[in-house]
Amino acid sequence: MPTLSHRRADVVVTVLDSAGHPLADTDVVVAQERHAFLFGNIGFDFVGPANGEGDASETSSAGSAGALADLWLDVFNAATLPFYWGGFEPVRGRPDTARLLTAARWFADRGVVVKGHPLAWHTVGAPWLLDLTTDEIADAQDARIRREVADFAGVIDTWDVINEVVIMPVFDKEPNGLTRLAWDRGRIPTIRLAFDAARQTNPSATLLLNDFDMSTAYECLIEGVLEAGIQVDAIGLQSHMHQGYWGEGKTLAILDRFARFGLPLHLTETTLLSGELMPAHIEDLNDHQVASWPSTPDAEARQADEIERHYRTLVGHPAVQAATYWGITDEGAWLGAPGGLVRADGTPKPAYDALRRLVKDEWWLAPTTLRTSSTGRVPVSGFLGTYTVDGTAFSLERDGEVVVRLEG
Repeated sequence: MPTLSHRRADVVVTVLDSAGHPLADTDVVVAQERHAFLFGNIGFDFVGPANGEGDASETSSAGSAGALADLWLDVFNAATLPFYWGGFEPVRGRPDTARLLTAARWFADRGVVVKGHPLAWHTVGAPWLLDLTTDEIADAQDARIRREVADFAGVIDTWDVINEVVIMPVFDKEPNGLTRLAWDRGRIPTIRLAFDAARQTNPSATLLLNDFDMSTAYECLIEGVLEAGIQVDAIGLQSHMHQGYWGEGKTLAILDRFARFGLPLHLTETTLLSGELMPAHIEDLNDHQVASWPSTPDAEARQADEIERHYRTLVGHPAVQAATYWGITDEGAWLGAPGGLVRADGTPKPAYDALRRLVKDEWWLAPTTLRTSSTGRVPVSGFLGTYTVDGTAFSLERDGEVVVRLEG
């Protein structure tokens, strides 16, 4: 089992009183407030409630929005919000900016890092792109990216810039503007257009290239992108395991292959089922359509075991910076699959409890009373992240020394 030494730090905190004098021989309470590692989930379920749409206390089949939010916020510190162009701007010139900005601020106000997904993708495309020429599509895509990155700067500074480009030029499930653009101009020029627009608009943003294709085709694409001088801040790897858990061996092999580029890895879309697995012969997960896909007790136990193993593997790998689970609840889940961590009735599954034990127990420093030395020093050891000493915040980033001056 990995030691997780790359996730931890040992520091000596010198505690000063509000006047700047060492707080000697005094009991202080040290507590962890937030992980540096990004434990993420989608925030789609909260866009409506954040905008006051419906009664947040009203109980639906998924329980109250407030109760679901409490479960979400108790484990996760990073949210992905939906920017699918066809839903965000179905009518040209009428983007859903206000609603998404309100939702993004709702998360940010609670200390959650927010990511937008995606700025460019061939699926759920804006229907009005079909009426444009290729050059007009390129101009519209460029303008769309610049608008969103500018409008949300300071609230959303992390973006899945372009999604699933390996398949983009040959995607044939539905007509769309981005496939035509990628076919006519090529994958790398299309990626350059998207990244240039985002980078020029917000130079400090964290910009991801994201894909579900874990084959060498994605590696070759990344090589080409980097050789072309396009600055990618992190590599997005999707891990929808509707057909079964990858296992530690396959997961580590994938992480090692993509870690060779020297960029942080974000597991951007992870699902593990608590019901019957999708048949192995299905190539496109979207092709599997069933009338009912229930969560079952035996499969819930399997999901809990697999989610613990999967997160231990991810956190144990030094290249992984973030892991986003794709759905808090089964209610309205992608493909109708029982991939959520909370049942449709609002009750947590064993997988939720398993992940919470890792994030907020095993990998967490609960409030601890420590006594300072005669010079006001106290040792603190814990996972990288944000901490407080008697309510005053400090960061645990690396081994060394930290000085904290208490407030008031």
